[in-house]
Amino acid sequence: MRPLTDHTPKPLLPVAGRPMLEYTIEALVQAGFNDLVINLAHLGRQIEESIGSGARFGARIAYSNEGENGLETAGGILHALPLLGSEPFLVVNGDIACDFPFATLQEKAQSLRQAHLVLVPNPEHHPEGDFALANGIVSVQGKIRYTFSGIGIYRSELFSRCRPGKMRLAPLLRQAMRTGLVTGEVYRGFWMDIGTPQRLQELDRHYRNT
Repeated sequence: MRPLTDHTPKPLLPVAGRPMLEYTIEALVQAGFNDLVINLAHLGRQIEESIGSGARFGARIAYSNEGENGLETAGGILHALPLLGSEPFLVVNGDIACDFPFATLQEKAQSLRQAHLVLVPNPEHHPEGDFALANGIVSVQGKIRYTFSGIGIYRSELFSRCRPGKMRLAPLLRQAMRTGLVTGEVYRGFWMDIGTPQRLQELDRHYRNT
């Protein structure tokens, strides 16, 4: 996303006149997720200054600072666990846009094994997908593969053997998949991974036209 992110963290890039992150916060609050934790990394102070306590969104927001270089997804979650409590928690990537009905995940958390992933049909820029899904169980191999949306529910036990530091999420998920501990669903509605300036422009047009 450079040069756009040289001076602005990706979640604060403007979309239809507003920071991209605000759309996700509002969707989560509308779905009943009012206690939020935002992981901070590159230029993270700008996010905290822009979003604040969350009161204007009807949320209570805490911040977990990973340092300027970040800890990757799993490392960041592990670092934030003291703020998340012992109950299952929802994680949403800060660089996606969607109209996924987050409220439906409240019920999924009640029967959670170790993780529940929201998958989407493979976009053009990721045609090979990430994981397969059969009978509600996510696996590494399968005839039809889908892309992980960046939306998932997790139990803290998934990270119980992890050590602090930079760590990716995919290896942890693959390990849990080997014993059938990861469930999932496919969402076929609006979803975008905002990984390039071109896709940011597409999202801007989408919001201005809806």
